[in-house]
Amino acid sequence: MFEIVFLGTSASSPSIQRGLSSLVVLFEDQRVLVDCGEGTQRQILRSGLGFRRLNKILITHGHLDHILGLAGLISTFARWEATEKIEIWGGKFALDRIEDLIFGVVLRGARPQFEIEFFDIKPGVLMQDKNFVLSAFPVEHRGPDCFGFTFEGKSRRPFLSVQAEELGVPQGPERRLLVSGQPVTLPDGRIIYPDEVLGDPIPGEKLCITGDVSNTDKLVKYVMGADVLVTESTYIDADAELARRYGHLTAKKAGDLAQRAGVRNLLLTHVSRRYKERDIAAEAEAAFPGSYVARDLDHFRVRQGQGAEKIK
Repeated sequence: MFEIVFLGTSASSPSIQRGLSSLVVLFEDQRVLVDCGEGTQRQILRSGLGFRRLNKILITHGHLDHILGLAGLISTFARWEATEKIEIWGGKFALDRIEDLIFGVVLRGARPQFEIEFFDIKPGVLMQDKNFVLSAFPVEHRGPDCFGFTFEGKSRRPFLSVQAEELGVPQGPERRLLVSGQPVTLPDGRIIYPDEVLGDPIPGEKLCITGDVSNTDKLVKYVMGADVLVTESTYIDADAELARRYGHLTAKKAGDLAQRAGVRNLLLTHVSRRYKERDIAAEAEAAFPGSYVARDLDHFRVRQGQGAEKIK
């Protein structure tokens, strides 16, 4: 199960109510920071998440409102010795700017007491374990090397306790082996195979985060069927020409993407202070009823087949 905490939801510059782009995805014992706009570390403290285990950072693209917060965050880690290693994942353009920021400004030739490792993203799987897959997909925005991210739980087969009882499978290690896909031999010599006690596969949760977007046509296949889609809504349709000029979406376009891709819930971020939140919400909901304009420190749980459940 994935959770999302929005740290900053403003577009381009902060407002009184909204900080710059950043959110955290939580799953199992991991916390992954997606983008790190100015003021992110303060929002991390306000959210109650803290800095522990926050050692993986995904960058959607290299614009300053998505990366400048790394300066303060890396400086804090260097002083507090809060981690042994930081991984920063992004496209080449973003990583070049981030390396200049960290090593040319923040550290200025000093060596940090922790390792900083950079990963040049290419579309496809970035990391996975037995329970989840994190992958990247290309996004069209202004400039090169823009990416979105999909967090997806792997499908699982539920254990059918009634069938196991009928077959005489005892409680304990035999059931754990069957769940892991291995056959077991019972004391009477019968061999029980996993297919006899496991149900049909249940898909895992799917969470997609696009970052900033100028063209949605090629995104549909990547976000198709997501339980939750997080995307931007910098403009409303009355300013569609501005959106096109600066490579952003209107709330209507974001809603249209969600509708075409058959997602369950749409969470909108990267909100311009030139609009009232209710106007953005109304436009998105007219195109896709499962829309919600995220606010700073909103916390959601992603449920397979159910979409977004707001925690606080």
